[in-house]
Amino acid sequence: MSETNSPAPEAAEAHRYTAAMAADIEARWQDAWDAQGTYEAPNPTGDLAGDPAVVARPKKFIMDMFPYPSGAGLHVGHPLGYIATDVYARHQRMTGHNVLHTLGFDAFGLPAEQYAVQTGTHPRVSTEANIENMKKQLRRLGLGHDRRRSFATIDPDYYKWTQWIFLQIYNSWYDADAKKARPITELVAEFEAGTREVPGGRTWSALTAAERADVLGGFRLAYSSDAPVNWCPGLGTVLANEEVTADGRSERGNFPVFKARLSQWNMRITAYADRLLEDLEELDWPEAIKLQQRNWIGRSEGARVDFALGDEAVTVFTTRPDTLFGATYMVLAPEHPLVEKFVPAAWPEGTNEKWTGGHATPAAAVAAYRATSAAKSDVERQADAKEKTGVFTGEYAVNPVSGEKVPVFIADYVLMGYGTGAIMAVPAHDARDFEFARAFELPMRCVVRPTDGRGTDPAEWDDAFASYDAELVNSAGDGITLDGLGVVEAKAAITDWLAERGIGEGTVNFRLRDWLFSRQRYWGEPFPIVYDEDGVAHALPESMLPLELPEVDDYSPRTFEPDDASSKPETPLSRAEDWVHVELDLGDGVKSYRRETNTMPNWAGSCWYELRYLDPHNDAALVDPAVEQYWMGPREGAPHGGVDLYVGGAEHAVLHLLYARFWSKVLFDLGHVSSAEPFHKLFNQGMIQAYAYTDARGVYVPAADVEERDGGYFYEGRPVRREHGKMGKSLKNAVTPDEICAEYGADTLRLYEMAMGPLDVSRPWDTRAVVGQYRLLQRLWRNIVDEETGAVTVVDGEPDEATLRALHKAIDGAGADMAGLRFNTAIAKITELNNFLTKAGKPLERSVAERLVLLIAPLAPHIAEELWHRLGHAESVVHQDFPVADPAYVVDEAVTCVVQIKGKVKARLEVPPTISDDDLEKLALADDAVVAALGGAEIRKVIVRAPKLVNIVI
Repeated sequence: MSETNSPAPEAAEAHRYTAAMAADIEARWQDAWDAQGTYEAPNPTGDLAGDPAVVARPKKFIMDMFPYPSGAGLHVGHPLGYIATDVYARHQRMTGHNVLHTLGFDAFGLPAEQYAVQTGTHPRVSTEANIENMKKQLRRLGLGHDRRRSFATIDPDYYKWTQWIFLQIYNSWYDADAKKARPITELVAEFEAGTREVPGGRTWSALTAAERADVLGGFRLAYSSDAPVNWCPGLGTVLANEEVTADGRSERGNFPVFKARLSQWNMRITAYADRLLEDLEELDWPEAIKLQQRNWIGRSEGARVDFALGDEAVTVFTTRPDTLFGATYMVLAPEHPLVEKFVPAAWPEGTNEKWTGGHATPAAAVAAYRATSAAKSDVERQADAKEKTGVFTGEYAVNPVSGEKVPVFIADYVLMGYGTGAIMAVPAHDARDFEFARAFELPMRCVVRPTDGRGTDPAEWDDAFASYDAELVNSAGDGITLDGLGVVEAKAAITDWLAERGIGEGTVNFRLRDWLFSRQRYWGEPFPIVYDEDGVAHALPESMLPLELPEVDDYSPRTFEPDDASSKPETPLSRAEDWVHVELDLGDGVKSYRRETNTMPNWAGSCWYELRYLDPHNDAALVDPAVEQYWMGPREGAPHGGVDLYVGGAEHAVLHLLYARFWSKVLFDLGHVSSAEPFHKLFNQGMIQAYAYTDARGVYVPAADVEERDGGYFYEGRPVRREHGKMGKSLKNAVTPDEICAEYGADTLRLYEMAMGPLDVSRPWDTRAVVGQYRLLQRLWRNIVDEETGAVTVVDGEPDEATLRALHKAIDGAGADMAGLRFNTAIAKITELNNFLTKAGKPLERSVAERLVLLIAPLAPHIAEELWHRLGHAESVVHQDFPVADPAYVVDEAVTCVVQIKGKVKARLEVPPTISDDDLEKLALADDAVVAALGGAEIRKVIVRAPKLVNIVI
């Protein structure tokens, strides 16, 4: 080619797939998709109703877990799940589904409030700025979200409905007979009519308004109570158990957490414990997450037993009532309310000094021990500690089966939140009781005969004997003998005996506690509750929702010295006097009220957000019933309904996921939704990790500035140590998606994150490896576009058989992989096909090029859209049909069959993959090489595994 006809270097560059071209393509198509509403999913009715033909398709509701809009922005680990759901959603659209895929923002919470405290910036201002930045970052990735459906939990028209749901829960009670929630008005009607007995035995009409409120508080699914809570003075707020670390400190801020009794709002999630367990079986969730929920709910069958303690009865829960004759002492939780009632003034004569904790009186010992245990979290108290601690209360209880007096201790290994906060200790048959008894020189009695030959004297044992496969001994008393019975029979017999005498009964217990629902914070949903002059709570009517947060000058709760366990909360809202004290007409004239000054926890808004995605602009109802039924209703394979695919981290197993399930069940019981479960299928994506580097001081240094040479790592010329960990700002190893998009383009980033490994496995980030996916896209581009002229190079005509086989195998494999969330192997198959076409060294037939573009479209949508239009199509690639494989080309034309004699290969035959066992045997025995190898020997047996193996035994 002459110099005058050669394209200028700039012109040639203009037709190459570079980062600059990728940026231009991606920005243009993102704008076009938004302008054309490409990703808008029509509802069957309402303001988002659309094409009936699209609505008639099978639907698919795909969700990511709510992101929190951090001021630090995204690093490349954050979009892993978002890209995966986007690829899956695109594939589902192309396979004929009406796909709802969108993303909102979980925007209340502590980080924005802490920033407000530090800077004086209103949390809404900083949060909305963070949301806008995150939206830009996510948009650059080409995520196909229906943007009409997006929202933030801080939007008043969103949290109006969060408050409304709270009121539905508040105005409901759980009917254990009907096994469902019912409106509280129905309970009141039963009390008024006398068809249900009022607790305490009085008539409903005889109760004052305050007394009625107290009665109903014992039934309501949302209730206020004075109960032990996790009080964190350093944060100025109470925390849920799940927000406290194993060493008794706050997850956020690492402050000490103490036990305190405060009036707080709670959700009676325990009423749903059985249903939360039972319905797990119908959910398509990872078994590990189901197991965590089962363990957290902690269902156990046993008996409640009353031990006489003076004029009181101390009730214990035990899963082993058969061992009651072996109970030689009792243990109460340090915060048990009965402790203060019966502690005597002096130690009983002959008290073991080990029992006293070195204190002169029982009161001093109990007070000191309670103060120590208050500084420990429940998790820390339950951990297996080498040294068992506790003190004697100075009192004795009576074992109801033997009449024996047993000493009563308090010890922190017993929790007020589990069972009744009291246990009967059977040290011979419980490991913790055994260790405690040894430490405090308490008696042990064997009542279950060991089967391991250790004998029946616990004094000679090294540990407790706990078994369900043994017989009872030493267990005979007033009107009952368990000796000789197996454990199961003994449990039934003793439970009946206790029930007949009114001192016990069979029961079910749960580890699950009611959900603490109050926070002493500003940046959260206000409770739609006011209190009258008598302190009685009143719900605001729906017409007064949303109750919006007031403007305040100081966003911080009052904090205290971190170790000031005696401090009490003071919330930011309590200082907004004009907002707190109001004149309202709640239906019986204008009166003075005081607003609730706690706010809801940050979990509230994420308990129901899947429903808002369905009908985001509905101001008249939580959700249109027809819309909810269409997207989330029960269906084949999903009897409880729910989202079709929910992707997020495994860290939310017993927080968000359990809470959202509870809210769904209440709304279902009350008839507001048709789905009793929020998320039918759950998938936990792995984590993107990265190398981090520390200097000689152990301080992290910027990973991007570390040099690798001579087998070592250096920062500013000094050696540093490399470690593998989570990517993030604190480790100074974060890589932003903006950086990768600028250097390679968003499609390359998408491909790399999906190609790194299985989606549910954590994987290391390697920026140097990103270029591999960039080159895949460059080869794809060159297969269709002339880099010198920009012309499309495809030709008409039919592809040869080898090309058809390569194409249809890729379509078949990659399509199945995308449907199964196996994106790494889908990319491998597409890469193999693209390499095959590249090596062919000839223009692609149009039918091959078009199907290649459609094949990669879910993974790399921008380049696919550009190539699709360059191939002459006016419609978006997003809504094209995914290619379908021809089965005739998917199977191999021939496979190699190995023929063995005495375990050695004697021949290889090329046979059809569909050949039968009989035909393959005949073919093998007729082969010249096999005939020669047999040499006339007698054949004893022929083993055929068509189409790949024939084994001849002679």
